[in-house]
Amino acid sequence: MESTGAENPNRVNFSQRPVPPGMRPFTPSSPMVGSEPPVSNPLAHTIPQTFMPPLSSGPAASQAAPPGGMYPYTSMPPMSSVPYGNPRPAGTPFQRFPTPQFPPIAQASQASTLPTPTPSSFHPQPQAPFVSMGSPPQNINHAPSFANIPPPSSSPFSGPWTTSQPARPSFSGYPSKEPNMVAPTPPVQTTPFNQGGFIPNRPPVTSAPFPSYQGSHMGPPPIAASSGPYSRDQMHHQSYGPPSGTLQGLLEDFNSLTIGSVPGSLDPGLDTKSLPRPLDGDVEPKAFAEMYPMNCHSRYLRLSTNCLPTSQSLVSRWHLPLGAVVCPLAEAPVGEEVPIQNYVSTGIIRCRKCRTYVNPYVTFTDSGRKWRCNICALLNDVPGEYFAQLDASGRRIDLNERPELTKGSVEFVAPTEYMVRPPMPPVYFFLIDVSISAVQSGMLEVVAETIKSCLDNFPGSSRTQIGFITFDSTIHFYNMKSSLTQPQMLAVSDLDDIFVPLPDDLLVNLSESRAVLDAFLDSLPSMFQNNYNVESAFGPALKSAFMVMSRLGGKLLIFQSTLPSLGVGRLRLRGDDVRVYGTDKEHSLRISEDPFYKQMAADCTKYQIAINVYAMSDKYTDIASLGTLAKYTGGQVYYYPGFQSAIHKEKLKHELARDLTRETAWEAVMRIRCGKGVRFTSYHGNFMLRSTDLLALPAVDCDKAYAVQLSLEEALLTTQTVYFQIALLYTSSSGERRIRVHTAAAPVVSDLGEMYRQADTGAIVSIFCRLAIEKTLSYKLEEARNSVQQRIVKALKEYRSLYSVQHRLGGRMIYPESLRFLLIYGLALCKSIPLRGGYADAQLDERCAAGHTMMTSPVTSLLKILYPDLIRIDEYLVKSSPHEVNFNFSRLPLTADSLDSRGVYIYDDGCRFILWFGRMVSPDIAMNLLGDDFATDLSKVAIHERDNPMSKKLTKILEKLRGSDNSYYQLCHLVRQGEQPRESFLLLSNLVEDQVSGMNSYADWIMQIQRQLQ
Repeated sequence: MESTGAENPNRVNFSQRPVPPGMRPFTPSSPMVGSEPPVSNPLAHTIPQTFMPPLSSGPAASQAAPPGGMYPYTSMPPMSSVPYGNPRPAGTPFQRFPTPQFPPIAQASQASTLPTPTPSSFHPQPQAPFVSMGSPPQNINHAPSFANIPPPSSSPFSGPWTTSQPARPSFSGYPSKEPNMVAPTPPVQTTPFNQGGFIPNRPPVTSAPFPSYQGSHMGPPPIAASSGPYSRDQMHHQSYGPPSGTLQGLLEDFNSLTIGSVPGSLDPGLDTKSLPRPLDGDVEPKAFAEMYPMNCHSRYLRLSTNCLPTSQSLVSRWHLPLGAVVCPLAEAPVGEEVPIQNYVSTGIIRCRKCRTYVNPYVTFTDSGRKWRCNICALLNDVPGEYFAQLDASGRRIDLNERPELTKGSVEFVAPTEYMVRPPMPPVYFFLIDVSISAVQSGMLEVVAETIKSCLDNFPGSSRTQIGFITFDSTIHFYNMKSSLTQPQMLAVSDLDDIFVPLPDDLLVNLSESRAVLDAFLDSLPSMFQNNYNVESAFGPALKSAFMVMSRLGGKLLIFQSTLPSLGVGRLRLRGDDVRVYGTDKEHSLRISEDPFYKQMAADCTKYQIAINVYAMSDKYTDIASLGTLAKYTGGQVYYYPGFQSAIHKEKLKHELARDLTRETAWEAVMRIRCGKGVRFTSYHGNFMLRSTDLLALPAVDCDKAYAVQLSLEEALLTTQTVYFQIALLYTSSSGERRIRVHTAAAPVVSDLGEMYRQADTGAIVSIFCRLAIEKTLSYKLEEARNSVQQRIVKALKEYRSLYSVQHRLGGRMIYPESLRFLLIYGLALCKSIPLRGGYADAQLDERCAAGHTMMTSPVTSLLKILYPDLIRIDEYLVKSSPHEVNFNFSRLPLTADSLDSRGVYIYDDGCRFILWFGRMVSPDIAMNLLGDDFATDLSKVAIHERDNPMSKKLTKILEKLRGSDNSYYQLCHLVRQGEQPRESFLLLSNLVEDQVSGMNSYADWIMQIQRQLQ
């Protein structure tokens, strides 16, 4: 018999016939599936076609079902008196409700005896009832707990999805939004297996780590003792849907938005209040960490999906980035530091074939004399010094004494064979612009003052080396030998033939020359206070610094205030060329104009020199060219447009102090290994790729993250688990050569729906962001934005195809719970400074600097840049007591509708604060916070603590917000409602949910994507 869906040989398809009016499909005396059917039943095929969706025999046809809200009846009246469903009162609009698909009674017994296909991605679990969609079990060694399952008398559909919309009236052609409901989970008969910290020498997946869910192109798990849709007693049970444990495969295991409009109405039919918004910030997947407790923490490694596809065909249907975000030196909370192991005497245990470091997922055999590599499966000998007996369960008896066998992150002290040269000392070299703009803006004074205040906190103690060069139209070297009482300045004016005078005395030991350094930093601002030189010989000065540092390497900090104008590396004004925008040459403005900068970056990386650029000017400084130095040396770009010490002093002091005092890994290289059949194909971030998979990182710190993409080398993966291992070889500031190792495991699945359900939005958006910014370096901004939107559309369309046969989707946009914020982050990315609009929407330097910041940001910081916090504080300032410190503010949607003209709001994107005062704000609040300055131009007002309770509470709020992430110092900008163009520039243009700069609002963006999904 022909079916209306995909063919499935294991199911019988049944025809559907219309039912005469007045007849009903079931009566109380009708036998149910599993009972003896009568010889003849005239009602076997009389379900009205209006209520019955087409029966499909596709792979997931049996799971199609309405959400719980689609069953409108609250109690079941006698079935002989009413048709199936609610009677419709006269004069009310007709509302359709999907109904469960019942096999015809006459053929039910035959259907119930058909075999059920087993999942293809995992080993079958005999006699396991179907597990409805939800989080994976918290403990894979035991059957899941079912304490939250209601008793049989309660409604099985008790948990609505969080994105459910309020009920609305239904109209013809305007589908109503029915809340998605979650059914309780029946007990699963799992086969226990050893994983995690209990038995680290066994692979973590010997049975399904995740249940194989309906709604994908694979069969359901075997169903034990199924007796048909439901029994006669259950038919009369008062509930909002069919009982649990029978039709759970029909539940919707996805989230949805109803999009539709009343004919002739301008209302788009989209309730904007119910749109998913990441008001809680970054939400990391917790269930996966519980499944693999021996994995490294997600702060170090986050996969874009926590299960890998088994075949190339699944990869081609995934459409989203397949990869990971790596932050090898991420800051760990107190008590969770990475353990350090010293095996210098015995040697570090590694696989002799693939060089994988010993980790919790290796297995020990032959009474502990051999161990099998989890990456390449090679059997290795255990050295005698590392040998330990195995207990009855196969675990090493010294397991609790071996952190490398129980923890996903560990650090080894490396022996001498891991050293090409003796470990380098921490080296800080400062290249400072002293032209007229640097002096008059106060930059020189702030830099000198900050460096001096940090001298006692430099990492490396007595090993630290330090040096200085200043420049304008000439280059100034400084001899700070410890035997001197005052530093000696040597000026070189020949820019074409650079030489370094006294090369051995320009880089000195910080401890030995401390007195000379203090004298130099005290006198530096006054030394150039009358300098009126407007030129900048930056290129020759950079070469000089390279010549001084090339012997040791280290960190070069550049303070640039004037566009390079003399000697090699001179640059020209090119940011104001409007004619280039919108053409194929547009991208050339965002890349280095002179190849000198990329070549210098390559040379610096070769000699272990990392470059951080501090650019501060009120004019064009060509961040596109200067940023190249940071990009290829593992450095960072700090941008202070229109720097004035009266305004920007605190921001520069905080960020420079953090750069000088945070723990840094020197002369580092990083490699990521993965299991057989998988390889990493591309790397994104600030580094130099030394070989196909080796990243050269002259300096690494906790604020640097890197994105990687992977692909399958084979058409079909034969393993059930893929392992990843990140190895960072570096020199610590204390002089030790160390290897930081992070190990993680992920299951392999053949279910595309499972890949979507286990997706990590934060990792996906981070990779999207880096790919889009890199695309702007070769293509127009519009093409970069379109590439993001197209991939999101393809992914949602593919996900929709998994359910389009068995669910009535109509005007609904569906998406997995794990990707509920993908749309808003995608829109925010397209509206971010590196990608937004065109020439008039962002200054070129600002666009390039923001791109460099986002390329290096860890996941949590990046998501806050894309969707900042907006909080209202005036109610707290007025009502709270002076000593109350309760900062549990609720975040507000980023739309102008969230702003009340009577309120005061803080906009926080992690890099700056915008303090917005409504036009009708209480005069008492304004006077307490700003005093008499409130009546003046707020662009010239700086916020500071005043002697009143409100001002002190505001200071505490700002300190609390700054303390959540120390990467940057949020400078506070004040703006008053209606103060144009300042309000639009600072705040309104950054409310990503509103329509600004000709780009869609959040609602319009969803409508546009929905049209492409049809």
